Amino acid sequence: MKDHGTSSSGVQDQPRDAEKREKGVLSIALIGPDDDRRKAFLSVISGCEGSQVREFSAFPPDLDEVPKAVGELYDVVILDVDSDPDYVYDLVGRICSCSNACVMLYSAEPDVKQAVRFMRAGAAEYFTLPLIADEVVGALSRAAVRGPAPPPAALITKLGQVFVFQGSKGGCGVTSIASNFALSVAQESKQATILIDLGLPLGDVAINLGMTATYSTANAFRDPGRMDFSFLSSLLTKHSTGLSILSAPNEFANEVPTKEAIDKLISIARQNFVYLVLDVGSRVDLMETSIFDESSVIYLISQVGISELRNANRMISQFFSLRNRSLQIVMNRYTAKSLLFDDEQIGKALTRPTNWKIPDDWATARRTQNTATPIALDTSPISNAIRQMARAACNITVDTSKKKGFSLFGKK
Repeated sequence: MKDHGTSSSGVQDQPRDAEKREKGVLSIALIGPDDDRRKAFLSVISGCEGSQVREFSAFPPDLDEVPKAVGELYDVVILDVDSDPDYVYDLVGRICSCSNACVMLYSAEPDVKQAVRFMRAGAAEYFTLPLIADEVVGALSRAAVRGPAPPPAALITKLGQVFVFQGSKGGCGVTSIASNFALSVAQESKQATILIDLGLPLGDVAINLGMTATYSTANAFRDPGRMDFSFLSSLLTKHSTGLSILSAPNEFANEVPTKEAIDKLISIARQNFVYLVLDVGSRVDLMETSIFDESSVIYLISQVGISELRNANRMISQFFSLRNRSLQIVMNRYTAKSLLFDDEQIGKALTRPTNWKIPDDWATARRTQNTATPIALDTSPISNAIRQMARAACNITVDTSKKKGFSLFGKK
């Protein structure tokens, strides 16, 4: 332990220098207004080699400064929950949405519901006082082997790339592909990625990823004037892979969001995330919003059926006829040998070739549904195809020349 320096307020301090990053020194911010509790935690971690701790006796007064401070200064942020649980909850969501810092919490209350609430916000650990030294040391050891942090959202110099998943018909598998695509983008790119479920009235991206969300788009659209990044961060659910999720409401929404509210949400998200994945289901009422801006990449999901291809043709003709590479045709549940139409006929029906083919792998789909395991975390023909889509979207090149097995490549 090289540094036990203290600071009276906020988390502003001197940035970690490059030499310490290269040597693997774990930089820790220990924040809590109760001196005795903070000192007790410090005494437990003081024996951890390769760690540098700074204490702070007050929380940062301005949440707008958190992403920059945390992203640049600290690998681990440890917070005292009990002094102001609601503020700490917002702080956790903000930190986890904007950086790769590992957030840990401690509390004197063995409240399981509260612990779950904070873990859903993105916290990695929740300790109950009195501390068990081995648990804390183990948690710090796990934090030490985490991969390099992506650039914090505050340092993003250009607007995030938007990927829109649109279905030619209900039941085409839009949500399954969109949610697992988002998960793959977050994993493959290691950049700040958000998945927003706009498949109203009842979207289910959270269910597809085996998660339960406390807040939803209904909360975001209820008071558009309040919407800023701090508020958005408080509504997000964080997946263990780092993906941030804004879920659809669990119940029917009573109000339809305005174009202005949707545009504001997308604008804020683009300013703070590198990649945005939007599940719009089979909705066409959003075409006039910024979701379908010229810079967005549209993934039109269809299946090889008469009604699906007919709808896809109509959508391309009416909405996407001027798009070239920014429109990607995705055929879901594709089984070449049992189709009524071959690739040439499909291309003629849609006026353009298919870019991606997601194989019909019922066994994998059923298994992952029953175990609440995202397809993207499984090894299967479906996950391989979606992963290749994600890599192509993020311009990630992977040498597959020595690999064997199922492979699908998007057409250029």
